[in-house]
Amino acid sequence: MDPLSEALSLLRTESSFFAGLKAGSEWAIEFPAPEGIKFNAVVEGGCWLTVEGVEKPIRLEAGDCFLLAHKRRFSLRSDLTLPAIHADEIYRRTVNGIASFGTADAAFLIGGRFAYGEEASLLLSGLPPVAIIRNGSGQASVLSWALQLLAHELANPSPGNSIVVEHLGHIMLVQILRLYPAQEGNDTPSWLLALSDPQIGAVIQAVHADPSKPWTVEGLAKIVSVSRSTLALRFKQKSGLAPLEYVGLWRMQLAAKLLRSGNDTISSIAQELGYDSDSAFSHAFKRTMKCSPREYREQQPSMVSAR
Repeated sequence: MDPLSEALSLLRTESSFFAGLKAGSEWAIEFPAPEGIKFNAVVEGGCWLTVEGVEKPIRLEAGDCFLLAHKRRFSLRSDLTLPAIHADEIYRRTVNGIASFGTADAAFLIGGRFAYGEEASLLLSGLPPVAIIRNGSGQASVLSWALQLLAHELANPSPGNSIVVEHLGHIMLVQILRLYPAQEGNDTPSWLLALSDPQIGAVIQAVHADPSKPWTVEGLAKIVSVSRSTLALRFKQKSGLAPLEYVGLWRMQLAAKLLRSGNDTISSIAQELGYDSDSAFSHAFKRTMKCSPREYREQQPSMVSAR
């Protein structure tokens, strides 16, 4: 399994929500800061996007998408000078998951929201307040395909609709995460940017393939035939982390999943991830997760007690 797929497989979807918006004439809607990952895509027409903390408004046209990975209020408007009404006033009157505002004949948008547990921090680290994916690239064709199907499913519900909508929403989210690092100007250190770099991506792939190995910076550098200093510098530039810092962080992601399953003892998890002792594992876990492995397991719903 590739690193992005593996990281996504660790995520616990605590909730998800999908809806459409049809708007026309003069319209402006203010949205509260979303819980979790929020994305919207323009199916037809265009609008202006403003995001809390982002200085300039962003123009969106048909086929464009945006992703909010952090809690920021935002608004969508046909005209930046218009006063906005709160989204609750519009979305409480949805029909088949689609809300209408104004003449509802100029713009059509699809939105989705996924709420994940704390393990999403690795995936989202380094992403800006708003990530824009512009229409037009070859890879964006899959995103466009999923968008059109999602719009159809919302407008024409049939048996199995809920699960189809959720899966299409996941496809759109994955495509946005895949396409974002390739967008021009996206050079802020992040896990996604690191994955897109051939050398650093290969190192991350090796760590994921054998997380319990006693990795050293020298050993990781040999994978891509560069010096220790070169790898350390490039890894930091792309991911924002030191190489061995990433190794430890990924181990803790795996440890959290194993602790949530409730099937393995803390000692066996420590051994599986390459720690020489329970105390070394517990110290590393607490440094990253801010609680001990036992406390973490006890906090999970329907978990068996730690052994």
